Amino acid sequence: MTQRILSVWLPSWPTQRLHRTDAASPDRPTATVEAVRGQHQLKAVCPRAAMLGLRPGQALAQARAIYPDLTTIDADPATDRAALERLAHWCERFSPLTAADPPDGVWLDITGCAHLFGGEAELVAVLAALLARNGLNSRLAVAGTPGAAWALARAAVPEQASVLPAGQETAALATLPVALLRLDPRSVAGLRRLGLRNIGELARLPRADLFARFGPLPVLRLDQAQGRTAEAIAWLHPPAPWAERLAFAEPIGTPEDLARALVTLARLLCARLEAGWRGGLGFVATFFRVDDACSAIAIGTALPVRDPTRIARLLSEKLERVDPGFGIEAVTLEATATAPLAPPQIALPHTTSSGIGTGAPDTALADTVDELANRLGPTRLWRATPQESHVPERSVRRVPPLVPVSSWSRGSTAERPLRLFRRPEPIEVTALVPDDPPLQFRWRGVLHRVRAASGPERIAAEWWRRHDTPPDRPETDLVRDYYRVEDIGGSRFWMFRTGLNANGFAACWFLHGLFG
Repeated sequence: MTQRILSVWLPSWPTQRLHRTDAASPDRPTATVEAVRGQHQLKAVCPRAAMLGLRPGQALAQARAIYPDLTTIDADPATDRAALERLAHWCERFSPLTAADPPDGVWLDITGCAHLFGGEAELVAVLAALLARNGLNSRLAVAGTPGAAWALARAAVPEQASVLPAGQETAALATLPVALLRLDPRSVAGLRRLGLRNIGELARLPRADLFARFGPLPVLRLDQAQGRTAEAIAWLHPPAPWAERLAFAEPIGTPEDLARALVTLARLLCARLEAGWRGGLGFVATFFRVDDACSAIAIGTALPVRDPTRIARLLSEKLERVDPGFGIEAVTLEATATAPLAPPQIALPHTTSSGIGTGAPDTALADTVDELANRLGPTRLWRATPQESHVPERSVRRVPPLVPVSSWSRGSTAERPLRLFRRPEPIEVTALVPDDPPLQFRWRGVLHRVRAASGPERIAAEWWRRHDTPPDRPETDLVRDYYRVEDIGGSRFWMFRTGLNANGFAACWFLHGLFG
């Protein structure tokens, strides 16, 4: 399939962004200002200011002389770019592949999307009308390469869109100025000094001479625009092979209508997943409002699923987070993560008199886990599984609820406490001999007298890991001697000693857990 790129140019983007945020009145000529080599110049002007003869790059003093009441605001390229990325996200209602083209443009890859709107010309007309309805002047062009679409959008007559048939990029670019190849100003000035006014004249020059004089950029841009070299665009989201889209003739906004849309999309998506023998582990529904706002809700599942009823039910529980505003005009559903899912093998624990099995796969636990995880959060539902480590705090790790646990055994039959602290807590210990079990210890300000103790059980640190042992402590700090201790009140503790009482160093004691 031939690639088709739509380039959107917003010639007054910085000022119209300010008008949309009420930072400046749309009824007054507005311009953004920046300091260039100590002089204030106009960075961007609104259409009203352009009609008065003001232009970007003009000195502010000269602009004031032409129109004294000009509204000026400091240029903010970072905010302009962030708003442009939001606009690119809004354009995802037309194509799953969109990207910002700073400082004043947006890319859309409409390959395979135009037929959903009646053709490329109709898609361009709908997008231009929506932008105009939101107060944005735009010029749009469609071509087979990003460079050609970019040049045609900026060369087109205002309020007129260009749709270039595939394979005609070289002929269409021949009469356009060389500046429309997205070259730097120095290269454009150098080419003009040579008498080169359009791209066709540039294309006739020997490539080696052009490369030697102006570097690789002019040759690269020319090849990209003509389709000889591919051009990479950083799309906002990677291509989604498992996604469905639903557009509405009239905007919807009631929870019932949104829920029905999710059911329809879930059925379409699950049919594709079933054909590919796959199931979804994560789903995202995006709601595009009639203005430039978007809302999204996401769910995750413990096991791969492709049951449309279950997916729609989990998503519908989060519809209260969606603000429809003045109406939703399009909804998309994407499976963000998938995994192989073969048709289930039906168990036959019981049979009827006719010999037909009545068994069915048990999905009740998975349904319960999914509902709890999507209500409480995916990080709040987990199970513990053993991990291959003799160090107590590393011997257990968290895994998703339905992931099979490992069967590793540490090889020791020593008793372990029911409660293990996240971090061992320091304690003060009194022992008859430094290497003996404690006679008493103080923990959290409370003194405990020891009635019985057993141990030690020596556990050494994993030497292949990096250990941040203080330089003033000996290497023996990486060895722990654990004791099981019971105080006179019947409470049982698990504590350890690190280091040795030698060479001026004192052993350190820590409490690591509590027995039931």
